[in-house]
Amino acid sequence: MYIKKKYLQFFVIIVLLLNINKLSAQKVVPYQEADCIINNFKFGDGRTLDSLKLHYYYLGTPHKNTKGQVDNFVLITHGTGGSGLSLLTENFAGHLFRAGQPLDASKYFIVLPDGIGHGKSSKPSDGLRMNFPAYTYDDMVDALYLMVTNHLKVNHARLITGTSMGGMQTWVWGERYPDFMDALMPLASAPVEIAGRNRMMRKMIIDAIKEDPHWENGNYKVEPAYGLKNALNILALMGSAPLQWQKDAPTKETAEIYLDKYLVNAAKGKDVNDMIYQFDASRKYNPAADLYKIKAPVLAINSADDQVNPPELKILDTAILKIPNSKFILLPITSATRGHGTHSLPIIWSSHLIDFLRMTEK
Repeated sequence: MYIKKKYLQFFVIIVLLLNINKLSAQKVVPYQEADCIINNFKFGDGRTLDSLKLHYYYLGTPHKNTKGQVDNFVLITHGTGGSGLSLLTENFAGHLFRAGQPLDASKYFIVLPDGIGHGKSSKPSDGLRMNFPAYTYDDMVDALYLMVTNHLKVNHARLITGTSMGGMQTWVWGERYPDFMDALMPLASAPVEIAGRNRMMRKMIIDAIKEDPHWENGNYKVEPAYGLKNALNILALMGSAPLQWQKDAPTKETAEIYLDKYLVNAAKGKDVNDMIYQFDASRKYNPAADLYKIKAPVLAINSADDQVNPPELKILDTAILKIPNSKFILLPITSATRGHGTHSLPIIWSSHLIDFLRMTEK
């Protein structure tokens, strides 16, 4: 009996080790993850959350220079509805963090957090639903600043960058904490109030959910599937890339199959209350008037086929001139660009990042 029990324990250990190895093998790059708890976090509207959890993923280790300042910290923030994990993909992490790549994890301390309301961080779907504080991008940045400085003990950033919503938060970082970083690289964003078609699309998403009779002011018992589907349809158009979609779905049949597959995949893990908060968090975003506060050089990169930040608005063309030693790059439409999603394809823009890191090296 003892022998059988011993063999059983050995078998369990082997299975666990195999599973661990399997999970490790699935990682594009080696990373770790952890939580930061901020007690009594005060939001911009005056509300307080007793315990705010921020989840984050990280690679590498911090390094301090002779002055005691961390000189290799890189913060990368995700887009609306995403998470730090959503950037740990082959297309993104696989072209940035490996040995010899622009943000080689053996040289940099890289942190990819889940913003408030996203991923494994505190969010409405944890239980408060529509009673969760109505956070803004300022709140999200302030919470991350506390996490970085108090929890991670990082006193300076080599680079702050982000995709889409993360790009907008990069502008906010530069204005709220102008002495904290050496460089800023907002991707797929614009430093202006969310208005025009952009705000209309966000309102369409929010209204689609709220007008579903099953939503019940956020206290739904049956999933508001119709509202979610309509919201995802609008989201699809926000991130669409007409050239690529025409190639991927050149016929009526393939187009409808493409859409159906998108809806199935996009609905996975979505909570409608979380979505409302995520898309409304931009309501007070407007860094245009305070661009003069930014001290760090900025490299702003957008794509010409971005339906969310269309180049014809010419917002960045003039905004970038207000920030010394800064540059705006508009990536041309090619067979490789993917509309708004080009922000997550560093194979297209990483050469500009390399030049930027060289230019801002101290």
